[in-house]
Amino acid sequence: MSFDDSKLKWSRLGDDAIFDHLLVHALLVDENENRVAFLGKFEPNEMIVLHRHLGDTDTFVVDGEHVLYEPDTRAVRDRRPVGRHTASPAGDVHREGGGFGGAIVHYSVKADSDALFDILDDDYNVILTLRTADVKALLAGQGDAD
Repeated sequence: MSFDDSKLKWSRLGDDAIFDHLLVHALLVDENENRVAFLGKFEPNEMIVLHRHLGDTDTFVVDGEHVLYEPDTRAVRDRRPVGRHTASPAGDVHREGGGFGGAIVHYSVKADSDALFDILDDDYNVILTLRTADVKALLAGQGDAD
């Protein structure tokens, strides 16, 4: 049995050119605790932009295969099958995506500030920082906000 995501409202994060190959469904935003939860849906055999997690991040692979890539070589760092839970500290820089058939991954992120992820260019320069307000806007747009 595979996860049926047909009833979820999937959205892009900002600019399609930056966030190509990823859709997001927001689940929770706690601005007081700088904590968010969301589902990420990765296209098959594609990787997303280089980024750094600014908070402790727990992931759980709901469907498909979640693939992590090294930041500079684009070599595969890890292949995570359905059911794999991973806890990662803040600071990790990598690319990620879906394996054959894509992937749906649950993310829970807890940061020290409202900054959750730095989006980086290939020279590791920050081109954009995603914040709790960005996830809150997605949640509100889904019609699930309190």
